[in-house]
Amino acid sequence: MIYVDADACPVKVEVERVGTRHKLKMFIVSNGGIRPSANPLVETVVVSDGPDVADIWIADRATNGDVVITGDIPLAAKCIENGALVLKHNGEALTQKNIGNVLATRDLMADMRAADPFRQGGGRPFAKADRARFLDALERTVRAAARP
Repeated sequence: MIYVDADACPVKVEVERVGTRHKLKMFIVSNGGIRPSANPLVETVVVSDGPDVADIWIADRATNGDVVITGDIPLAAKCIENGALVLKHNGEALTQKNIGNVLATRDLMADMRAADPFRQGGGRPFAKADRARFLDALERTVRAAARP
């Protein structure tokens, strides 16, 4: 199965394309505002408003052999702990080996932003190369998840 943390996810179409090719059930999880897909393999899950409700829904279900697509680092950590394979939207794999450093960097950056309210920045925009890198990474990850 593939779980997508769909709020602000730029690669939903790519997930559906790869998931359909591999005949995998996909859950597109959000607080709403996502157009449902007609694809029978895609289930659109709308959770109630509230902090981390979509994240909790995914973390409670994703397990060994599942693939999770998210940019949310604490959610990624929970899913990795449960045995799921996790990819960020740019194709970067989050694993047991790197999640500790990624969490620490996230916390450090949050502290820096809190200390300097003028420090803004949403990072660079999502580019065509990011989409291509994501597609390649998702294909490899889905194949790895299918191995016993």
